[in-house]
Amino acid sequence: MTTTADRLPVVLLHALSLDASMWREPADALRALGHPVLAVDQRGFGATPLGTAEPSLDVVADDLARTLDGHGIDRAVLAGCSMGGYTAMAFLRRFPDRVAGLALLATRATADSPETAAQRRRFAHLVQDAEHRPALLAHTTPSLVGATTRASRPRVLARVRADVEAADPAALAWSQLAIAARPDATHVLAGARTPAVVIAGDEDELVPAEEARHLARTLPGGRLVTLTGTGHLAPLETPEAVVRTLHAFLTEIGDTACAPTTTASGATPPRPASASPTTPSSTPTSAPANTPT
Repeated sequence: MTTTADRLPVVLLHALSLDASMWREPADALRALGHPVLAVDQRGFGATPLGTAEPSLDVVADDLARTLDGHGIDRAVLAGCSMGGYTAMAFLRRFPDRVAGLALLATRATADSPETAAQRRRFAHLVQDAEHRPALLAHTTPSLVGATTRASRPRVLARVRADVEAADPAALAWSQLAIAARPDATHVLAGARTPAVVIAGDEDELVPAEEARHLARTLPGGRLVTLTGTGHLAPLETPEAVVRTLHAFLTEIGDTACAPTTTASGATPPRPASASPTTPSSTPTSAPANTPT
């Protein structure tokens, strides 16, 4: 019988402005289904300090590699939402042999247009200005969730607002600059030899449906799953649908054994302080908004 110890870990990567806790409900459900789960705070969010490195997704990918090393994880399935998807693609480019599967939610393969990159840089400037920040966040936050969530899931919208307002402005600025500078990942994804699923919300106002289709077409082993009544933050908006999709994906991969490495003493190496795991949720079946993601 397959046990949790025999299964590939799934590493959950969060969206911009949030932290690893956005994955709490799906993480708990996946653990209950027997999957080992690690949800990681990107630098500057949650319990992880921002540090002094220049903005770059390569820095974030290297952070993730060190975190996996600290947990004794050689290969894993990466599930990234929005910014977390960009992190997963950067990690795939730098460490392709460590990626056993990809689940990409509300993200895109293409680089930013010059106009979108300029919008990100302007956001990075304004969000650090105490005078302009409240109006900026009030204007941009509603588009992080879909129309159904805004109309019928008030607690989700309230939680997203609270998390966005609590986020470190310097971390928001750093991350937007890093995302603005990312290269086009199409060629990296086209060369990937790993199972992949693209999860899109049919009400995502930040990543158009054509971007999700392009992403799924680019991945040799990819397919597209669209969730109804879902915007940009599926793990918060329709967590049950995300769990069903990820559980089916992990089962299809075959839950290949990925035993953790150990030190010479037989103990699992301690986790570095560079990132933090979280402690412990529609039915699977647009134009960009004001804040690019």
